[in-house]
Amino acid sequence: MPLSRIVTLIVGLIVILGLSLWLIDSLSRLYWQLSYSPLLGNLLLLLLILLIGGLVAAFVYYVLVLQAGEKQSRRRGRRVTAGEIPAAKSDAASSTLQAVKQQVAQIQDEVARQALLSKSREIEVNLARGEIQVVVFGTGSAGKTSLVNAIMGRIVGQVNAPMGTTQVGETYCLRLKGLQRKILITDTPGILEAGVEGTEREQLARELATSADLLLFVVDNDLRRSEYEPLRSLAAIGKRSLLVLNKTDLYTDEDQESILARLRQRVSGFIPPNDVIAIAANPQAAQLETGETLQPEGDIVPLLRRMAAILRAEGEDLVADNILLQSLRLGEEARNLIDIQRRRQADKIVDRFGWIGAGVVTVTPLPVVDLLATAAVNAQMVVEIGRVYGCELNMERGKELAVSLAKTIASLGIVKGAIQLISTALQFHVATFVIGRAIQGVTVAYLTRIAGKSFIEYFRHDQDWGDGGMTEVVKEQFKLNRKDEFIKAFVQEAIARVVNPLTNNSQVISQEEETKA
Repeated sequence: MPLSRIVTLIVGLIVILGLSLWLIDSLSRLYWQLSYSPLLGNLLLLLLILLIGGLVAAFVYYVLVLQAGEKQSRRRGRRVTAGEIPAAKSDAASSTLQAVKQQVAQIQDEVARQALLSKSREIEVNLARGEIQVVVFGTGSAGKTSLVNAIMGRIVGQVNAPMGTTQVGETYCLRLKGLQRKILITDTPGILEAGVEGTEREQLARELATSADLLLFVVDNDLRRSEYEPLRSLAAIGKRSLLVLNKTDLYTDEDQESILARLRQRVSGFIPPNDVIAIAANPQAAQLETGETLQPEGDIVPLLRRMAAILRAEGEDLVADNILLQSLRLGEEARNLIDIQRRRQADKIVDRFGWIGAGVVTVTPLPVVDLLATAAVNAQMVVEIGRVYGCELNMERGKELAVSLAKTIASLGIVKGAIQLISTALQFHVATFVIGRAIQGVTVAYLTRIAGKSFIEYFRHDQDWGDGGMTEVVKEQFKLNRKDEFIKAFVQEAIARVVNPLTNNSQVISQEEETKA
């Protein structure tokens, strides 16, 4: 009995005893006053005894019975709600899914949008159903299927027919004593298989492993680098994993302990030592002296005990954490698609303003010093890029940003560098009599591209230039846009958009002058 209950019982009995003494004294006086009638006195005495006995019995019943009943009710309440996902994590997953749906609505690609909606509905179903997903993962030779067969044969509980196909992975449904949730255990395709088909199967296996609540990573020897890396990456995203050393019947006890020690050392940063377990799912048959073949029984009891302990103690949190993780990953996938979509739209804006500026400067040549102020950085371009990223800017703010970036480009000497770059690239393609005007126009388009790409990065990061500020962003864009492969393509487009029209126009003017002469 708990100490607090003993103290309560003693104090209560002392109070009852004191009240009883006071009551006895008061009633004894009344008894003597009624001594002229023995019958009334005896009835009063009996009433006194029954009253005191009732008080004692009621107090003991409350302390011993009712409090124990309340404790059992609390336990029953905990068991009833054990199948529910912790409220905070469930709410976080639901909120994330709602945010994902809002993001998905912005995706223009119908196929991508429907795929994300399908994934979100699948997560919602899992959130409502709450089955525990156990995925068996590893190389094809590690004995994954043997392990699944051994588990299905040893766990006591309901076992249903397999679902799915061998191309994706066999999934079985079972129940574990003491656990209300259903357990889905999936045998995945092997990783590290050769050929295109093997690569595709490995990708499917990794996707299944990523969606697991509990991962059984099966090996048959020390970890190779090709096995360590996927195991480490899965642990990095929060996958609860057991590292299972299979085929221990092939090793001596000394070798087995040595391999286990190395495995525990390699995964010490992300898998606890007691989650590295040795088993023999399907031991090799032994040839007896009599010529008979003996098939030993598999030994997976240590794994079953550890699985049961984890699922009973952590099952609810594993399900909740995994659903929240899947929701966050789906949100990240939606954001990436939206980012690609926005970049494509913003690139078109930059391209359009670049060639508009090139055309204006080609028609009306300006001193080099005025290039940025008039064309390379355009306030309207900034406003339109901002609109693509959901930022509504007025022209005044657009102009302010444009001027600021123009000063940064000028201070870095990028104008001079751009002119030299474009001059070198054009000199083999442009006639001498139009080279000057062509260089100015194409340089404007080039500088506008650098400015526009810089603003795309600015709006992509929620109107933030990052730790390095505007200067680092501009330097990075200039570096990216001076690569040989880009310059070649850019010059070819510049010839078609700027140089050829300029050449044709110059030839027409020359012919007109010759005719007049």
